[in-house]
Amino acid sequence: MSVAGFDIGNENCVIAVVNPGGMLDVLLNDESKRETPAVVSFSEKQRFLGSTGATSAMMNPKSTISQVKRLIGRKFGEADVQNDLKLFPFETSESQDGGILVRLEYLGETHTFTPVQILGMLLSNLKQITENSTNKPISNCVIGIPCYFTDVQRRAYLDAATIAGLKPLRLIHDCTATALGYGIYKTDFSNVGPTYIVFVDIGHCDTQVCVASFESGHMKILSHAFDANLGGRDFDEILFSYFVSQFKEQYNIDVYTNIKASIRLRASCEKLKKVLSANAGAPLNIECLMNEKDVKGFIRREEFEKLSSGLLERIKIPCQKALAESGLDVEKIHSVQLVGSGSRIPAISKILSFLFNREPSRTIDASECVAHGCALQCAMLSPLFRVREFEVQDSFPFSIGFSSDKGPICTLSNGMLFPRGQPFPSVKILMLYRTNTFQLQAFYADQNEPLSVASSQISSFTIGPFQTSHAEPARVKVRVQLNLHGVVNILSASLIEDFLDNSARGNAHSTSEEDAISHHASATSDAEEGIVRKGKLTKRMIPVNESVYGGMTKAELSEAVAKEHQLVQQDLKMERTKEKKNALESYVYEMRDKFSNMYRAFATESEREGISRNLQETVEWLYEDGVDESENVYTVRLEDLKKLVDPIENRYKDEEARAQATKDLLKCSKDYRMVVEAHTLASKVRDAVVDECTKVEQWLQEKVKQQEALPKDADPILWSGEIKRKSEALDLTCKYIMRSSGSPPPVKDETNDSDRGRKSDYMELD
Repeated sequence: MSVAGFDIGNENCVIAVVNPGGMLDVLLNDESKRETPAVVSFSEKQRFLGSTGATSAMMNPKSTISQVKRLIGRKFGEADVQNDLKLFPFETSESQDGGILVRLEYLGETHTFTPVQILGMLLSNLKQITENSTNKPISNCVIGIPCYFTDVQRRAYLDAATIAGLKPLRLIHDCTATALGYGIYKTDFSNVGPTYIVFVDIGHCDTQVCVASFESGHMKILSHAFDANLGGRDFDEILFSYFVSQFKEQYNIDVYTNIKASIRLRASCEKLKKVLSANAGAPLNIECLMNEKDVKGFIRREEFEKLSSGLLERIKIPCQKALAESGLDVEKIHSVQLVGSGSRIPAISKILSFLFNREPSRTIDASECVAHGCALQCAMLSPLFRVREFEVQDSFPFSIGFSSDKGPICTLSNGMLFPRGQPFPSVKILMLYRTNTFQLQAFYADQNEPLSVASSQISSFTIGPFQTSHAEPARVKVRVQLNLHGVVNILSASLIEDFLDNSARGNAHSTSEEDAISHHASATSDAEEGIVRKGKLTKRMIPVNESVYGGMTKAELSEAVAKEHQLVQQDLKMERTKEKKNALESYVYEMRDKFSNMYRAFATESEREGISRNLQETVEWLYEDGVDESENVYTVRLEDLKKLVDPIENRYKDEEARAQATKDLLKCSKDYRMVVEAHTLASKVRDAVVDECTKVEQWLQEKVKQQEALPKDADPILWSGEIKRKSEALDLTCKYIMRSSGSPPPVKDETNDSDRGRKSDYMELD
């Protein structure tokens, strides 16, 4: 089994796999491309995913969903979401819980899908591409995510993977994956101290920066910073707005009012941006953009950079923030690695050169580095692979606090259970004193951190019910985890009761008004908790129920899985229908050609006219009433045609087969005649064998004579199958006669019938 790494970009996706032999490969999709568009398009009866979905975007813009990554785990009313929705051609609405619903027409009805369901469709498509390419089932994977993703967004990715039938071993930050792919193969790190590398990833919709420390066999992320609303598409939008204004003035057209024109112009602006990366200026030409008008434009790189000056200035902010939080000076940075689809603008390189006093390096593949790192991390986490020892220590970019019904949990880090920069996975143990069921809430503790969430609440945990053996509060031990995905959960809760004497109990509960915390990755012992005990200690597990703010419930997830299964079955049904339709169409044109040439002599005039008429009627039906029919209708049509054509086709095919079968039968008879002449046999045996051969030869001669008297367009009276059966019967009869007399039968030629026939022909020519 292979393991896969998925880079789910805002515009394109990349799949990398590590094969059992240890080879790291980027997979090609059905169009032999290394990038697959992150697009889902719905037609009337079928979905089109990836490349085929992108092709359908112009025909069905309102039913084509792209850039779903921007909508995952977000609320409909958020300002950033509303700005994004203005750019999208598909229709959206607000769900009952404030989330986002995508509305579209499918199977004659209006359907709504959540962004998680759409992402599940994309992952399902990537899974299918992976299995088709490797010819192996795929389950384990690692998925790249932006470091700024919140808890609910990370959970949404896990839910989408479940919908697609995948099992993510880890959700890894994009820059962390890039750093892993960069560092695991390098062997020239200094032995004196750490090597510090800055990774700047400018993607289609965001900018992420991290500072990583490398030592031999070890990698540590020192800091993360980001701008979730600054990417390559924002530079595209600068060009788009520029040309919209220009075309409105020159051609009196408003591209904003036409969805298809907007899509075409945005696509052209993206290509223009790439041209400007290598040229001082670039033209823009689009035929029949809108109102049957051809448009032309031109822009110079200096003008583009001037228009984009505000965006270029914003590039500095996450870079400066990441460097400041790492605690390093610019002089300690060894190199700056620039990646991402939006990183090719020359002005960005100039800004980074100024910030870090060195030219940024482009030695890493800008589009595939995240997928490489994801696949490597998956191989490291999978028990099926042996990978060189390389420790990956990531840091969490947000601060998370916990509170209870008695107020915030007291900690030593400004009220934060998991402070910003916390290495993860991490487990912390809370020691609480309670008498019955209580609740804990997880929340984002620092309001100054730029989170894209409407509420700071993460999740709520109900711990209980439980009962204590005495009226005084009992200790409840809660293990809280920031897991490998960056998701907060409670691993377990247990009730610890002490049966002490009165003096010991008084001492034990003297701090019952305070909640304590232990910073350990595993359960702490009683001695580590600093409590001296006398008497009997009991420990009982307590149930924990979790409620995630904005997350999917188990029932909703099960319903989404079932819905995806229905959609897949509908897609397969439509693919089978297309195959049957194509098979019918191919058969019609193939038979048309054959009846004009090969089959012509084998059909009577009435048969040719009837079949030709049926073929023509089928062609007309296919392009009129039969354009959109069911699989069964196409199957029946094909079977009806074959009933007419098969008799003629059988006559044609049997003529060649009959000639070969005749040669084989004569050779079999000849071989047995030669055997009985070469061996000393009783005359009775010899005569019996010769008699059998003679009877068969006479039968064949008579039948061949009758067959040759018939025209080719008549059904044969001598079929090749009948000759083969005669040959087999002769062989068995002669063998039986010779064995009963103790004589060995001839050794049968091991070559196939056609080869034997060709050898026989060659000998006759000699």
